[in-house]
Amino acid sequence: MIITPENMETMMEERPENGNGKLLLKKLLPDAVKPSKLRTYACATLEPGAEVGYHVHTGESESYYILSGRGSYNDNGAIKTVTAGDCTFTPSGEGHGIRNVGSEPLVFIALIIRDSIA
Repeated sequence: MIITPENMETMMEERPENGNGKLLLKKLLPDAVKPSKLRTYACATLEPGAEVGYHVHTGESESYYILSGRGSYNDNGAIKTVTAGDCTFTPSGEGHGIRNVGSEPLVFIALIIRDSIA
């Protein structure tokens, strides 16, 4: 199966996780074919200054793979810089957030996998 860009759902989230600005999400797999343990598989874009606020994951893990730009990543309170090629991992019970601190869009793949199927 090949999913072309025109078949990918795009959505804009205002103040994601109570952060500042907007998050543009392009779903890479349609819900109809997405495995049940997969909650989110998307290409995310934050404009300069925008952020996904700090939040904790319960019953699922999340990874970000940074494609371009520069971000400030909150890893359970430890602030780290992330750039293209970096991959983050937040297991269930831990928290994270990310802010675009560069002058270009921060683009990353967001992957959320549920620990089990309800």
